[in-house]
Amino acid sequence: ESDTASEISFQFHKHKKTPSIGSHSSDMASVSSVSGSVLSVYSGDFGSVDAQGTVEFALDYDEKNREFQVHVSQCKDLAVVDEKKGRSDPYVKTYLLPDKARMGKRKTSVKKRTVNPIYNEVLRYKIEKMVLLIQKLNLSVWHNDPLGRNSFLGEIEIDLASWDWSNRKLNWYPLKPRSLSAVNGVDHRGVMNLSIKYVPPGSLGKMCPKNPPSGEVHIWVKDVKDLLQLRPSGVDSFVKCYVLPDTSKKSYQKTRVIKRDPNPVFNHTIVYDGFHTEDLKDACVELTVWDHEKLTNHFLGGIRLGLGTGLSYGISVDWMDSTQEEVAFWQEMMAAANEWIEGLLPLRSL
Repeated sequence: ESDTASEISFQFHKHKKTPSIGSHSSDMASVSSVSGSVLSVYSGDFGSVDAQGTVEFALDYDEKNREFQVHVSQCKDLAVVDEKKGRSDPYVKTYLLPDKARMGKRKTSVKKRTVNPIYNEVLRYKIEKMVLLIQKLNLSVWHNDPLGRNSFLGEIEIDLASWDWSNRKLNWYPLKPRSLSAVNGVDHRGVMNLSIKYVPPGSLGKMCPKNPPSGEVHIWVKDVKDLLQLRPSGVDSFVKCYVLPDTSKKSYQKTRVIKRDPNPVFNHTIVYDGFHTEDLKDACVELTVWDHEKLTNHFLGGIRLGLGTGLSYGISVDWMDSTQEEVAFWQEMMAAANEWIEGLLPLRSL
């Protein structure tokens, strides 16, 4: 079935249906560290206020230090979020697209009780110029709500390939509403070809030498097509796998690196044992594709296979967010024990 394979023991921590927050704090801390590392740039509240106003900023590239700099000066006439108090607490956030997770977000300080905030701050990215020129800058303004979801106030997106780098002056730009494609995260990142199957405990019969004493989930990562290429030399990709909520080294598996190929063939099988049938509704297989470089790995896209209920063992979690296609794929596996289920799933930002 594959030219590389790995088989590891895996045991879930059993959670009560009504857990106390304190009793599982250590478990959930490790979960949030992974789910937070690849959270989508598109999370937040987009419908509460209409985008309005302008933002003043300048762009520069420091050749000596190989640093991209966004000089955020100020905003004017932003939307009012809390109409009763007539206030907004705005801050500015930037991402380099399409690789949202590679550099992480940069953001200014929060200016309270103003629709005309003054920042005079510089947001910096250590990045090679040739890599920068194949990306876009997404600059957005948000109202900070420490007790709830932050509210979107407007954005601007700049294609850095066509930017006039001799222009280092501060300029005003109108803030625009988020586009429908951006809200839905519609950005093509490639597709993953894979098969999965579930082997229930003892289901192969007593005479079978490989009859598992506990259930097994088999994941066969075949290939990926049309990966994003973040640099002219191409993409050196590999796939990471976790079975959430476990984010320990025991859960972590990865394929080998396939160099300079936007359509890598991995043909790698991973087997997780220690699965009980009831765990399938609370677990989530997270497969992410990464571009490998010496100093850091760059997130390209991923999928999450599970029921997408938002809950794991009664606890609300961000990573139980499977799409309809991913949920249907997982449900088909649950309904067809001991059978390989084949699928072609689009990669997405997580």
